[in-house]
Amino acid sequence: MIFMLAGTSDARELALAIKTAGYRVLTSVVTDNAAKRLSEAGLEVHVGRLTAEEMVKVIKGHGCRVVVDGSHPYADQASQNAVQAARKANIPYIRYEREQQRFEHPHIIWVDDYEQAAEVAAQKKGVIMLTTGSKTVDIFARRLLGIPEVTLVVRLLPRKENMEKCEQLGIEQRHIVAMQGPFSKALNLALYDHYDVNVMVTKESGKAGAVDEKVEAALEKGIEVIMIKRPKVDYGVCYHTYGEVLQHLKQLDVQPAEV
Repeated sequence: MIFMLAGTSDARELALAIKTAGYRVLTSVVTDNAAKRLSEAGLEVHVGRLTAEEMVKVIKGHGCRVVVDGSHPYADQASQNAVQAARKANIPYIRYEREQQRFEHPHIIWVDDYEQAAEVAAQKKGVIMLTTGSKTVDIFARRLLGIPEVTLVVRLLPRKENMEKCEQLGIEQRHIVAMQGPFSKALNLALYDHYDVNVMVTKESGKAGAVDEKVEAALEKGIEVIMIKRPKVDYGVCYHTYGEVLQHLKQLDVQPAEV
């Protein structure tokens, strides 16, 4: 059996491709919604955030022989846990990560992390649309809320805990866009117009994350883009296509019937 972190849409497709190749796959996701999609596709699922030690227990408990890490490019802690778990369980680790996109434009400002993004946004002022998800919204709320010249608009998944988090942070309901992506360029344009946005904060999540649509829409409107670089993780083995992952699995001394 293969243990696979599979919380993104392209990771789910890869999990299905591995299953189709004859391997058993135990997928790991954080949310019930992601688990439902995987179960409906006929994949086995473990639900819940795992530490490295907890991953080792799951891996050994299910007799997993390989770890495939298909987590989001910015889920660096999950990847680090997977690398450690594979090492402790003494099994191979394979990283799948969607290709990066190259953006070069005078209105695009590259930053190293969320804190730096929040600092740059505070200097820019105006209506700032945050599209980096709920996990780090507190970093921006702490830095930006209370600045008279700043209006913080957040775009995140329509989940109850996200709304509660925004309320606790003091983000007004009228400044919350709770929608499930990916978003088309036309929808991005409409949202930018509706909120009169002049700064947009995003991550370089790859084409699968529909980053190009929101960046193109922003640049078309003359909106400045603060782009957060991907975290640096020493994956060891890292591929950007399903075919490369499948080829590596074939090269391992493990047959599909065994896993």
